Amino acid sequence: MSLELPRSAIIVLDKLTHDGPMTPKDISTRVDLAPRTVSFALRKLMGQKLCRKIPNLQDMRQPLYLANAEKAKELRMKFEHVFRQVLM
Repeated sequence: MSLELPRSAIIVLDKLTHDGPMTPKDISTRVDLAPRTVSFALRKLMGQKLCRKIPNLQDMRQPLYLANAEKAKELRMKFEHVFRQVLM
């Protein structure tokens, strides 16, 4: 497993891992990133199987994104120094 993720994807992954499933709009608000940047980060994370899209039963127009906690933890342990720099 290599770390081929942009800074925004690491921030989004960290937020999803700690706060659970969220909509892109919620993520954008909480991490102070543009919605377009969050969408890009989510595509990168989904491409690496680090998160997945699940239905939002309260509002089907806004999907929820859920981090793959096991893979995220493994990635964070392997690249702790990178995560520490990005998340400061």
